[in-house]
Amino acid sequence: MARDQEDRRFLGGPRPLGALVPALTRPAFKRKSPAGAQIMADWPALVGPALAAVSQPVRLSSGTLTLACSGPVAMELQHLAPQLAGRINAALGRVAVERFRFVQRMPGSAAPRPAPRPAPAALPARVESALAGIDSPELRDALARLARGVYRNRG
Repeated sequence: MARDQEDRRFLGGPRPLGALVPALTRPAFKRKSPAGAQIMADWPALVGPALAAVSQPVRLSSGTLTLACSGPVAMELQHLAPQLAGRINAALGRVAVERFRFVQRMPGSAAPRPAPRPAPAALPARVESALAGIDSPELRDALARLARGVYRNRG
């Protein structure tokens, strides 16, 4: 019985591994093309750090590269579209990008930075002297953080 199953599986002999790869990769490449993945990974090197900071590739589909950027940057990128397409296609080694589509959205790499934390507030002298009397450094640090939290909003 096992011999019959093996004969059916290798009808015509064993197949090369390369013949199995398309069936395995097709589902992944339907979602994201290899060229699109390479563009997204190499975006700063393709367009330079200045444009990479204000734009982000979103999707490559049917020769159209969708870029996320703010309004004024979209206008600049429209003027640079032929040069960008040339750079991208040269890096990929084939014509993958024919058109651009711009969506107005701040790219993820240009997210605003969080505000810096304020300097720790000075503790009253009596609290400092009470903390100085504690032998354990871990307990002293924990109580100092607690005291700064309590005295932060007082002023």
